[in-house]
Amino acid sequence: MSHDCIIIGGGPAGLSAAVYAARAQLHPLIIEGEASSAGGQLMLTTHVENYPGFSSILGPDLIKNLRDHATKFGTKFVTEDVVSVDFSQRPFTLHTASGNVYSAKTVIIATGARVRMLGLESERQLLGKGVSTCATCDAFFYKNKEVIIIGGGDTAMEEALVLAKFASHIYVVHRRDTLRASKIMQERVKKNEKISFMWNTEVLDIYDPAVGKVTGVSLRNLQTQKVTQKKIDGVFLAIGHIPNTDLFTEELDVDPHGYIVTQGVTTSVPGVFACGDVQDPVYKQAITSAGTGCMAALDAERFLERS
Repeated sequence: MSHDCIIIGGGPAGLSAAVYAARAQLHPLIIEGEASSAGGQLMLTTHVENYPGFSSILGPDLIKNLRDHATKFGTKFVTEDVVSVDFSQRPFTLHTASGNVYSAKTVIIATGARVRMLGLESERQLLGKGVSTCATCDAFFYKNKEVIIIGGGDTAMEEALVLAKFASHIYVVHRRDTLRASKIMQERVKKNEKISFMWNTEVLDIYDPAVGKVTGVSLRNLQTQKVTQKKIDGVFLAIGHIPNTDLFTEELDVDPHGYIVTQGVTTSVPGVFACGDVQDPVYKQAITSAGTGCMAALDAERFLERS
């Protein structure tokens, strides 16, 4: 059997696409990935306060609401990973880790992106407990507190300026002695009295998983090799994102950073659409992911009507 629409990914983009596809009687199937990855980055987020309609909601609860909404209109779910795809001819075929093969007249890719991490065990344990990957999401919780932000590009500078509206002080920790950020962003940050820089420095460890929150960091100066400890209330990571596009690089056009290239939400293969962070290197918000999910479903419906 060939499905009208298969959606790969069960975050806000994929689930929003499912709501619209289901209401259009496309009988969507979501292949959401293994249970540990289903739901995307929101599953690792605590309070969400910038999603319209909710003054505050836990990330996992928002995903549950979206999933329930999609299910209400008849969306079916498969909790396993897609391991290969063939977009060379329609219907498209998708193979999963368990050996199942699915056929689809249209495919919506909503596999998202993952935050580039430092690779520390303490970082993993404290994610959502003082370690954050989104200042826009979490800055409000650091009113009058001291935080560090790790990174040296435009994203790090933007996050620092967002944090400066709330935190008492922000320390930008950067492995080099110059920033990669654009000149205008550098100027804005350097003019802000709340923001200072820790050059040629890396984070060795984050404290303290034993108490369940961030209390400080261990830092090493890369020039002198001196190791110091610093009390801090929060750690923000801004060293980039990695789009989850490994499956698609041989099938679709991607940009130099790995993001799927789209016109609107249409990929280089007619009938294959992409939405959310997998094709968005700029905004990376749950609400923009939901919006492009809606677009992908509407475009899939129109494509099927024409084909």
